[in-house]
Amino acid sequence: MKLHEYQAKEVFAEAGIPTPASQLAGTVEEAVAAAESVGYPVAVKAQVQVGGRGKAGGIVLADDESEAREAAEDILGMDLKGYTVERVLVEAAVDFTNELYVGVTMDRGESKPVAMVSTRGGVDIEEVAAEDPEAITREHVDPAFGMYPYQARKAVYDAGVDRAAAGDVASVLSTLYDLWEDKDGADAEINPLMVTADDEVVAADAVFNVDEDALFRHPDLAEMEEEGEFSETELERKADEYGFDYVRLSGNVGIIGNGAGLVMTTLDLVDHYGGSPANFLDVGGGAKAERIANALDMVFSDENVDAVVFNIFGGITRGDEVAEGINQALEQFETVPKPVVVRLAGTRATEGMEILNTDLVTVEGTLEDAVQRAVEYAGTAADSGGVEQ
Repeated sequence: MKLHEYQAKEVFAEAGIPTPASQLAGTVEEAVAAAESVGYPVAVKAQVQVGGRGKAGGIVLADDESEAREAAEDILGMDLKGYTVERVLVEAAVDFTNELYVGVTMDRGESKPVAMVSTRGGVDIEEVAAEDPEAITREHVDPAFGMYPYQARKAVYDAGVDRAAAGDVASVLSTLYDLWEDKDGADAEINPLMVTADDEVVAADAVFNVDEDALFRHPDLAEMEEEGEFSETELERKADEYGFDYVRLSGNVGIIGNGAGLVMTTLDLVDHYGGSPANFLDVGGGAKAERIANALDMVFSDENVDAVVFNIFGGITRGDEVAEGINQALEQFETVPKPVVVRLAGTRATEGMEILNTDLVTVEGTLEDAVQRAVEYAGTAADSGGVEQ
């Protein structure tokens, strides 16, 4: 379960992590009143669970009532990466001298929790990890004993945090780990953790994701889940309607498969070949033509998708029925909206390959070839704004 920023900040503040004064607003008038209450300058922040809100126009600074009103009018109701903004958080702007990153997650490679610190806060931490991994210090924690104070201090000092603020940053990191452990967290992040001119630290953003299966132990978080239902996207509603297992991601290669393991393998291969997955979509076993057409409808509806890879391994699912579904879905378009690459294997795969309309799709014999072709198409579309098959 993903908490919204305003919810995560409530949890962090209750645990003692400093956060800016703020109020939630659902209308322009509420936002203006909140800004007056908090005190200018303020940041008006879209409450949707996506990264890069600032670059997309979802975070605006306001110095007075006129600017606060304009910001609220612009942000409320806007489409932000597929999410309709229904609420904004109006919070006191922080006058900072430095931006840091602190986070806690599970390192599955080491089978241990890991605490992370970086002096390159305020930017996409995934980009930092990819471009300059040494800019992020990592401290693994034995879950049997929890995080020792010296480990928090070591992570902070190794990151190169200024000594004047290092003690407070270490305290925040320790508290973040305790929350992550006590609340059955999946990911806990503050990006940025701002350092003021007085060397005080303030959590200017907050991410807290928890294990849904543990919510019975945390009724307070379960209530937050119900409160956050307004954030469901049209794609998620459509997935519920069609009965698909679906997760929207941040990339541009749409992925459709039958079986969670097969879809996960496809996601990994997209990443391996330099692409970025746009979604996880499992159509399940025994998928008939109509179900396949519905899956394509979903992926085509995602404006982030530039190419689609279909990975079907037939057991219960028959390759010829899948091929019929793909043809039916694509033949309704004068021009196929996004390139589609298909890989079929297993039950009646040969028959399915013969049925597929190769004027509408690209057919590849192996999964590796299919993924590489889809990544190529998506890269071309990203560079040129469109791609022809």
